Amino acid sequence: MPARIRIYGQEATFAQGRWACADETLQAMLQALADPRATSPEAEFKHARYAAGRFGGQVAVGDGWEAAPLPEPELRLEDFAPSGRPQAAGWLSFLRKRR
Repeated sequence: MPARIRIYGQEATFAQGRWACADETLQAMLQALADPRATSPEAEFKHARYAAGRFGGQVAVGDGWEAAPLPEPELRLEDFAPSGRPQAAGWLSFLRKRR
């Protein structure tokens, strides 16, 4: 059974690695995130939760809808700033005088 989500008042379904939606713009946004490896029902549901979470949507669970959790951030401040000094982050940080 395909996984269903609701984003911006539009419903979309994910099945066999492809998104289907009446709104072409939303379908293009979702298809950009599509995971073609998600072929099992569990993988489809997991991917649908991720996509709905990225856009602040809801996922169909049984007969109702539940808010999708936000996915983990792909980039963190710790990836760029030294630990203990988040103010050192930034693309011009190399111009600062070192002590």
